[in-house]
Amino acid sequence: MESAAPPAAAKPSLSKKPSPSFRLRNGSLNALRLRRVFDLFDRNGDGEITLDEMASALDTLGLGADRSGLEAAVGSYIPAGAAGLRFEDFESLHRALGDALFGPIPEEVPEEDDEGDMKEAFRVFDEDGDGYISAAELQAVLKKLGLPEARNLATVQEMICNVDADRDGRVDFGEFKNMMQGITVWGA
Repeated sequence: MESAAPPAAAKPSLSKKPSPSFRLRNGSLNALRLRRVFDLFDRNGDGEITLDEMASALDTLGLGADRSGLEAAVGSYIPAGAAGLRFEDFESLHRALGDALFGPIPEEVPEEDDEGDMKEAFRVFDEDGDGYISAAELQAVLKKLGLPEARNLATVQEMICNVDADRDGRVDFGEFKNMMQGITVWGA
Protein backbone atom coordinates (compact mmCIF):
# COMPACT_ATOMS: atom_id res chain seq x y z
CA MET A 1 0.00 0.00 0.00
CA GLU A 2 1.35 3.39 -1.00
CA SER A 3 1.52 6.13 1.60
CA ALA A 4 0.14 9.49 0.64
CA ALA A 5 2.62 12.31 0.28
CA PRO A 6 2.31 14.96 2.99
CA PRO A 7 0.33 18.00 1.87
CA ALA A 8 2.42 20.91 0.70
CA ALA A 9 2.59 23.75 3.22
CA ALA A 10 0.57 26.73 2.15
CA LYS A 11 2.70 29.81 1.72
CA PRO A 12 1.26 33.07 2.96
CA SER A 13 0.83 35.66 0.27
CA LEU A 14 0.40 39.39 0.41
CA SER A 15 -2.55 40.80 -1.45
CA LYS A 16 -2.02 43.88 -3.57
CA LYS A 17 -5.43 45.12 -2.38
CA PRO A 18 -5.20 47.29 0.76
CA SER A 19 -6.18 45.30 3.82
CA PRO A 20 -8.98 46.87 5.89
CA SER A 21 -7.34 45.43 8.98
CA PHE A 22 -4.10 47.34 8.32
CA ARG A 23 -5.46 50.73 7.42
CA LEU A 24 -8.79 52.26 6.66
CA ARG A 25 -9.37 54.50 3.66
CA ASN A 26 -10.89 57.20 5.86
CA GLY A 27 -8.07 59.34 7.25
CA SER A 28 -9.87 60.32 10.46
CA LEU A 29 -10.82 56.76 11.38
CA ASN A 30 -7.34 55.54 10.55
CA ALA A 31 -5.69 58.29 12.64
CA LEU A 32 -7.99 57.52 15.57
CA ARG A 33 -7.26 53.80 15.39
CA LEU A 34 -3.54 54.42 14.99
CA ARG A 35 -3.57 56.75 18.02
CA ARG A 36 -5.21 54.03 20.10
CA VAL A 37 -2.59 51.50 19.01
CA PHE A 38 0.16 54.00 19.81
CA ASP A 39 -1.26 54.60 23.29
CA LEU A 40 -1.46 50.83 23.91
CA PHE A 41 2.16 50.32 22.88
CA ASP A 42 3.33 53.33 24.94
CA ARG A 43 3.04 51.44 28.24
CA ASN A 44 4.45 54.19 30.48
CA GLY A 45 2.51 56.99 28.78
CA ASP A 46 5.55 59.17 28.12
CA GLY A 47 4.62 59.89 24.50
CA GLU A 48 7.26 57.61 22.98
CA ILE A 49 7.30 53.92 22.11
CA THR A 50 10.70 52.48 22.90
CA LEU A 51 11.98 49.36 21.19
CA ASP A 52 11.40 47.47 24.46
CA GLU A 53 7.77 48.65 24.60
CA MET A 54 7.25 47.69 20.97
CA ALA A 55 8.83 44.25 21.49
CA SER A 56 6.66 43.70 24.56
CA ALA A 57 3.48 44.72 22.68
CA LEU A 58 4.33 42.47 19.74
CA ASP A 59 5.01 39.57 22.12
CA THR A 60 1.64 40.17 23.81
CA LEU A 61 -0.03 40.02 20.39
CA GLY A 62 1.77 36.74 19.64
CA LEU A 63 3.95 38.40 17.00
CA GLY A 64 7.27 38.00 18.79
CA ALA A 65 10.06 39.95 17.15
CA ASP A 66 13.73 39.66 17.89
CA ARG A 67 15.31 42.83 19.22
CA SER A 68 17.90 43.23 16.42
CA GLY A 69 15.31 42.73 13.66
CA LEU A 70 12.99 45.22 15.30
CA GLU A 71 15.79 47.74 15.68
CA ALA A 72 16.74 47.31 12.01
CA ALA A 73 13.15 47.83 10.86
CA VAL A 74 12.17 50.66 13.20
CA GLY A 75 15.43 52.35 14.18
CA SER A 76 15.54 54.73 11.23
CA TYR A 77 12.18 56.19 12.31
CA ILE A 78 13.42 57.10 15.80
CA PRO A 79 14.78 60.68 15.76
CA ALA A 80 18.36 61.26 16.91
CA GLY A 81 18.45 61.79 20.66
CA ALA A 82 14.95 60.36 21.23
CA ALA A 83 14.29 57.26 23.33
CA GLY A 84 11.65 55.96 20.93
CA LEU A 85 8.98 56.69 18.34
CA ARG A 86 6.77 59.71 18.92
CA PHE A 87 3.26 59.53 17.45
CA GLU A 88 4.35 61.36 14.27
CA ASP A 89 7.19 58.85 13.81
CA PHE A 90 4.80 55.96 14.43
CA GLU A 91 2.46 57.39 11.76
CA SER A 92 5.37 57.62 9.31
CA LEU A 93 6.36 54.02 10.01
CA HIS A 94 2.76 52.85 9.57
CA ARG A 95 2.39 54.79 6.30
CA ALA A 96 5.69 53.43 4.96
CA LEU A 97 4.72 49.85 5.81
CA GLY A 98 1.31 50.31 4.20
CA ASP A 99 2.78 51.85 1.07
CA ALA A 100 5.41 49.10 0.80
CA LEU A 101 2.89 46.30 1.24
CA PHE A 102 -0.20 47.67 -0.52
CA GLY A 103 0.81 50.76 -2.48
CA PRO A 104 0.03 54.37 -1.57
CA ILE A 105 -3.51 55.44 -0.72
CA PRO A 106 -4.90 57.87 -3.30
CA GLU A 107 -5.03 61.44 -2.00
CA GLU A 108 -8.77 61.90 -2.63
CA VAL A 109 -11.13 59.26 -1.30
CA PRO A 110 -14.74 59.40 -2.44
CA GLU A 111 -17.27 60.16 0.33
CA GLU A 112 -19.08 56.84 -0.15
CA ASP A 113 -15.97 55.04 1.12
CA ASP A 114 -16.61 56.58 4.56
CA GLU A 115 -19.75 54.46 4.92
CA GLY A 116 -17.84 51.29 3.97
CA ASP A 117 -15.07 52.08 6.45
CA MET A 118 -17.63 52.75 9.13
CA LYS A 119 -19.27 49.36 8.46
CA GLU A 120 -15.86 47.64 8.61
CA ALA A 121 -15.18 49.26 11.96
CA PHE A 122 -18.65 48.31 13.25
CA ARG A 123 -18.13 44.65 12.28
CA VAL A 124 -14.99 44.52 14.45
CA PHE A 125 -17.19 45.09 17.49
CA ASP A 126 -20.27 43.17 16.30
CA GLU A 127 -18.63 39.80 16.86
CA ASP A 128 -21.77 37.67 16.44
CA GLY A 129 -22.89 39.56 13.32
CA ASP A 130 -26.41 40.31 14.60
CA GLY A 131 -26.22 44.00 13.70
CA TYR A 132 -25.75 45.21 17.29
CA ILE A 133 -22.83 45.77 19.65
CA SER A 134 -23.66 44.38 23.07
CA ALA A 135 -21.81 45.16 26.29
CA ALA A 136 -20.31 41.64 26.18
CA GLU A 137 -19.01 42.18 22.63
CA LEU A 138 -17.55 45.57 23.49
CA GLN A 139 -15.94 44.08 26.59
CA ALA A 140 -14.39 41.26 24.52
CA VAL A 141 -12.86 43.72 22.03
CA LEU A 142 -11.57 45.99 24.81
CA LYS A 143 -10.04 42.94 26.49
CA LYS A 144 -8.28 41.92 23.24
CA LEU A 145 -6.87 45.44 23.04
CA GLY A 146 -5.64 45.19 26.62
CA LEU A 147 -7.68 48.21 27.75
CA PRO A 148 -8.38 48.49 31.48
CA GLU A 149 -12.05 49.40 30.86
CA ALA A 150 -12.60 45.73 29.93
CA ARG A 151 -12.15 44.62 33.55
CA ASN A 152 -15.47 46.03 34.74
CA LEU A 153 -18.74 45.13 32.97
CA ALA A 154 -20.51 48.09 34.63
CA THR A 155 -17.99 50.46 32.98
CA VAL A 156 -18.58 48.79 29.61
CA GLN A 157 -22.36 49.02 30.05
CA GLU A 158 -21.98 52.73 30.82
CA MET A 159 -20.01 53.15 27.59
CA ILE A 160 -22.88 51.48 25.72
CA CYS A 161 -25.47 53.72 27.47
CA ASN A 162 -23.58 56.85 26.40
CA VAL A 163 -24.17 55.93 22.74
CA ASP A 164 -27.43 53.97 22.94
CA ALA A 165 -29.99 56.53 21.69
CA ASP A 166 -32.96 54.14 21.64
CA ARG A 167 -32.08 52.74 25.09
CA ASP A 168 -32.31 49.07 24.06
CA GLY A 169 -29.04 48.22 25.83
CA ARG A 170 -26.99 47.78 22.67
CA VAL A 171 -25.54 49.89 19.88
CA ASP A 172 -26.84 49.58 16.33
CA PHE A 173 -24.97 50.79 13.24
CA GLY A 174 -26.74 54.18 13.19
CA GLU A 175 -25.78 54.89 16.81
CA PHE A 176 -22.22 53.73 16.13
CA LYS A 177 -22.00 55.97 13.06
CA ASN A 178 -23.30 59.00 14.99
CA MET A 179 -20.74 58.38 17.72
CA MET A 180 -17.85 58.01 15.25
CA GLN A 181 -18.85 61.13 13.31
CA GLY A 182 -18.84 63.10 16.57
CA ILE A 183 -15.21 62.17 17.33
CA THR A 184 -12.63 64.84 16.63
CA VAL A 185 -9.17 63.52 15.85
CA TRP A 186 -6.52 66.13 16.61
CA GLY A 187 -3.66 66.28 14.16
CA ALA A 188 -5.47 64.17 11.54
